[in-house]
Amino acid sequence: MRALIASRAFATVVSLVRRSQPDQLVAAHAVGVDLRETLVPEMDAARVEAAARDAAASLAGEIVGLSVLGIGAGTAKLTIDQHRAVDVALNAAFARGLASSGRTVHFALMSAVGANANASASGSGAAGASRYNRVKGEAEAAVRASGIPVVSIFRPAMIIGSQHTPWLLEKLLPLVSFLTPARFTSITVDQIAAAMVATSVHTPATSAIYHYPEMTALGRVPVQRL
Repeated sequence: MRALIASRAFATVVSLVRRSQPDQLVAAHAVGVDLRETLVPEMDAARVEAAARDAAASLAGEIVGLSVLGIGAGTAKLTIDQHRAVDVALNAAFARGLASSGRTVHFALMSAVGANANASASGSGAAGASRYNRVKGEAEAAVRASGIPVVSIFRPAMIIGSQHTPWLLEKLLPLVSFLTPARFTSITVDQIAAAMVATSVHTPATSAIYHYPEMTALGRVPVQRL
């Protein structure tokens, strides 16, 4: 949201949140962005879809959707169905609600490196494990099935600056990044946000998956402001 507001690329932004974000409202007002909060205190698929449908109906012209919705830490403690109830069901409901307008042209979803809807559903649900990757892959597939013409999937590895990332990993993993494929390179929350905003401002011609190299390249694309 900070990156979206600071870009000033959209005159109107509607956010679906459980709690009001007064700092974001102040920041948006300061740069002339009309930020409208839609509060959904109890998020289930029906409420999220209805809120997204109403939000789309309140807007004119083409619409783009962005989602970073998902369970952060603690997925290892959940059953696969509990994990799916958030990452899959809520993202699918959000995308369906926007798609129902017939004017949503692009959807940007933050997923995770290794996402694979065909991965094993057994074992640990911890981040990076096969069951976690399966849920993330299912979430991607559900959003693609919404009917939105272009879906951009962002698959970060370890996220630096996230409240869910252990500080020790933030310090250690970048030191050995040269040993791993580029797509597993750690990335900051700001770099992810910049990439998601870039595709929202300049809608890609086709749906695509973006890893670290593509996200950092997108983040360097100038954003046309209002």
